[in-house]
Amino acid sequence: MKSFFYKNILITGGAGFVGSNLALKLKNKYSKTNIFVLDNLKRRGSELNILRLAKQNIKFIHGDIRCKEDFDEIPRIDLILECSAEPSVLAGINSSPDYLINTNLLGTINCLEFARKNDANFLFLSTSRVYPIETINKLNYIESKDRFDLSNKQKIKGASKFGIAENFPINGSRSLYGATKLCSEILLQEYVANYGIKGIINRCGVITGPWQMGKVDQGVFVLWAARHIFGGKLSYIGYGGQGKQVRDFIHINDLFDIIDIQLNSIDKFNGEVYNIGGGAKNSVSLKELTTICQKITGNKIKIDSTKETRPTDLKLFITDSRKIMKLADWKPKKDIKETMTDIVKWINENKNQLKAILS
Repeated sequence: MKSFFYKNILITGGAGFVGSNLALKLKNKYSKTNIFVLDNLKRRGSELNILRLAKQNIKFIHGDIRCKEDFDEIPRIDLILECSAEPSVLAGINSSPDYLINTNLLGTINCLEFARKNDANFLFLSTSRVYPIETINKLNYIESKDRFDLSNKQKIKGASKFGIAENFPINGSRSLYGATKLCSEILLQEYVANYGIKGIINRCGVITGPWQMGKVDQGVFVLWAARHIFGGKLSYIGYGGQGKQVRDFIHINDLFDIIDIQLNSIDKFNGEVYNIGGGAKNSVSLKELTTICQKITGNKIKIDSTKETRPTDLKLFITDSRKIMKLADWKPKKDIKETMTDIVKWINENKNQLKAILS
């Protein structure tokens, strides 16, 4: 196994989709590194990862980043991967925002304090949802039979045919979820500047792959595959209900590759914000995703249509990842066919465990 600078790593949200996958991949590559994962198991299905983690000698701690005392049983660490979040863009809109804010903002503060006390480096998984909704929807689009695409000419800074870059305007409403993540980004930058810890901010687009417990408001690629396997309702919501909305995506394996590069050269990436996603080449509309799921699963299901657009809906989001691609000499490897094939294979191999969660 390769050597690694870090001896003790804490991954928050470590029983979730991203956290557990990163923990397992890090342990597989750096077997001598001690990895601790902290998770409150609120997300249904995350309990399935406890055994997976234990088999690789990864220490699971049932705790909550909202509670400072839950950090007490964690030994001194030299790196935190902050993967915990209430990830729903709809969170707090028609209900109390307390859990969202306490987890995504106050919880991050507790993590930053733990990093400060341990003099630990900090990698923060943020989101493309920090960019304001209205500004994104004002971009110039081309509408075709199956999807929306960005026009080659854009008037807004940070937008181009490659997608949305890190210098895209930040003023405006972005959802409560996006706001909490942006606030956390700002605090991390202050901790880097004031306390000498090293920190990286990764604004991720849609992350997907096996072991994601997809649901309506988060994890759409797994949700789409699961519905085609188990049955159940799916809907094209907003923009006329035609399913032309487009997202780019990144497979969890590709995300790990770039994080591994960053962690091994943290001085090179320290203090900066990076957009990380699949880009225009790895983008797909809901309508196109339906066709792909039909081909891979061999099943066809009815897709309902809701014409009304919700306040947090986006017509299109493409991540412009050229900054990190150039600096790290990296690019995504998994395309949509490979990604959806991986997801469908995982579901079929674990149907008994997953049916009650994903159907």
